[in-house]
Formats: sequence, C-alpha cells, structure tokens
Amino acid sequence: MKTLEQSFTPRQYMVTPDFEFFHYIDESVLNVEYHNHEFYEVYLFISGKVTYVIEGKSYILRPGDIVLINNSELHKPIIETGELYERIVIWLDPNYIKEQSTDGTNLFMCFESSSKNRYNLLRPKAEIAEHIRDIANKIGHECSFISYGSNILKKVYLTELIIYLNKAYLDTNDEEIETDIKYNHQLNMILKYINENLGEDLSLETLSSRFFISKYYLLREFTKQTGYTIHKYIQKKRLIMAKKLLREFTPVTEVCMRCGFGDYSNFIRAFKKEFGTSPRKFSIQSKSDINIFGH
Repeated sequence: MKTLEQSFTPRQYMVTPDFEFFHYIDESVLNVEYHNHEFYEVYLFISGKVTYVIEGKSYILRPGDIVLINNSELHKPIIETGELYERIVIWLDPNYIKEQSTDGTNLFMCFESSSKNRYNLLRPKAEIAEHIRDIANKIGHECSFISYGSNILKKVYLTELIIYLNKAYLDTNDEEIETDIKYNHQLNMILKYINENLGEDLSLETLSSRFFISKYYLLREFTKQTGYTIHKYIQKKRLIMAKKLLREFTPVTEVCMRCGFGDYSNFIRAFKKEFGTSPRKFSIQSKSDINIFGH
C-alpha cells in the first residue's frame, strides 16, 4: 500500500494530538544528537546501516527490526554510509495509549517493560513482523491520502498496531537478539540504579563506592557509553522526572525534593535552563492544557 515519503524533521515535539506518522528515505548521512521527548516512539527499520543507542545499550539493527523508545530514555541513531536509509517512525502520545488500554489489556507493557526488564529491540517472527508492517502502511496511507473515514481508520489501525507491538514484545526471544546488543554490564547496573533512585544521593563518590569502581573509570566509561557526563546525565533524568511529576500536579517544592535537588533555587535555574520556563509556570500551563484538551 503506497504512502508518501517525507523530508526528515529535526523537531522533537508533536504538533498534532494522539500521534504523528513519518516515512523517511535518505541517501545522505544524518547526524542526530542524543535527545529525549515527551511522546513514545515506534521505529520500524527497513534498510540501511544503523546502530541505535539507547541508555548505554547499542542495538545493531537488521531490516524488519522494531525499536521502542519511551518518554524518559536518552537515545540516538548512528547512521553509516553506503546504503539507502529507510524507516517508518510513529510518535505516540502516552495519553492515547492510556485511553485505549483496559483492565485486562495494558498497552503500555511493550514500551515500559522492554526498557526496564529487557531490551528496546523487538525482532518478532515473520508473520507478526509482516502484519505490523502492513498496519503501519495502512496508517501511512490514511495520513497521506485523506478520504471519507480516514480520521476514524487512522485510530483504528493505530490501536491495532499497538496491540501487535505488544504481541511482538511477547514473541521476541532475547537470546536470539543478544548478539546484536552491545553494552557494559557493570555500567548498565549503575544506570539502572540511578534511574530507580533519582531522589537519593548520586554523587560520584557514592556510586563509585557502591559499585566498587574507580571514579576515573566510571567517568570515562559513562561518557563513552551514554554520550553524557555522569553529572549531566543525572541532572537530565531528574529534570525529566520533575516534568512528569509537575504534569501530575505535584507541588513544586515536593518535586524539588523527590527529584534529588537539595537546593530549591538550583532546581528552579536548572529547570528553566532546560525547558525555557519555570516549574511553577509549567505546572500552571499543564493544568490549562488538561482543561482545553482533556488530558
């Protein structure tokens, strides 16, 4: 089913509600820096030579692979020359996934569990992979060639896609993909600890002592594997967590403490530098958005 190809957009925010669809084909090499975004990303790899780096893990991709990225993960693709780079990318508002989930069917599973408990890479069996690609093409067609019922069909296909992504998550065998995943096991444990304890003392001294690792080695390997210094990484993750808590109407002073910012004024400065607004203004705007859009 035909879809329109699009020019690559460097923006990392959504301009339409619920989801956005992109079908990219590039001949020139793109340089994308480490980043994160407030939406979830579905990345269907079609062709090229790409290593996708997410939170210190490097995934060497094969055509047909699927990468799932949630809204707190720092990531970037590393694109090599020599082959046509084609992929389908779908951005999903977490609230849309929440609205489609039921008590018996948690559609967040593949996005949350893949990173926390397993990997971000899905490599499902041929039948499921083909069905996912077919659904994605249907979404792209309805986005490209608007006709009667397209607005409904897009959401029907999108919900079907999310269901089958969860099926693909359950179908993926970790042992079959581990040869294409590279990471430092000790650093992975440190990253996991940091993300589960953002409100605690995460000083270099504390981490090096807890994991019996030299400060010099930790500093060097951390930057090598994640693209961030350990200080910048921790602050970035704390600010991502702060934004999430503010959207849940947590008081600013409580957010400051829960995210590990011991000094209130430092928290205000860091938040404003990162997001261009103060925590209090962001909280007020979030409440206004809910009143307007319903989520």
